[in-house]
Amino acid sequence: MTAYLLVKWIHVLSSTLLFGTGLGIAFFFWMAHRRGDAKAIADTARTVVIADACFTAPAVVVQLASGLWLAHALGMPLSVYWVRSALFLFVLVGACWLPVLWLQVRARDLARHAAQHDAPLPPAYHRAMRWWFWLGWPAFASVMAIFWLMIAKPVG
Repeated sequence: MTAYLLVKWIHVLSSTLLFGTGLGIAFFFWMAHRRGDAKAIADTARTVVIADACFTAPAVVVQLASGLWLAHALGMPLSVYWVRSALFLFVLVGACWLPVLWLQVRARDLARHAAQHDAPLPPAYHRAMRWWFWLGWPAFASVMAIFWLMIAKPVG
């Protein structure tokens, strides 16, 4: 296997990991939130935060590094329409995802505190989850668009 094919395989694999982990995290965290049980939310959020650190964050780094390497190996300028668009969307995803990381930690801590004190989830928890929910949509749509760009490679 050539270096190019190896890096391309890593790029595709990491994009799949990034998408799948992101979707799985969102699903399980949202389902715990819908139950309204502070202990279940705190437990799920603890796992979500760990999963983001172990899987999502490294996949983000690998995606950027492998994508830039592939473009360089092909002699493809970053100004090519589909590459430029994918990079723009990648930055947009990051701009949504970074606050989401903080919001997940905040929601976890608020849910843990409520569970420990046998108290209802506070308004701050619900605000954090509203922001988490709404930031997830542009990130999800952008990841879907990046997948399309990687496959279709439109000329613009």
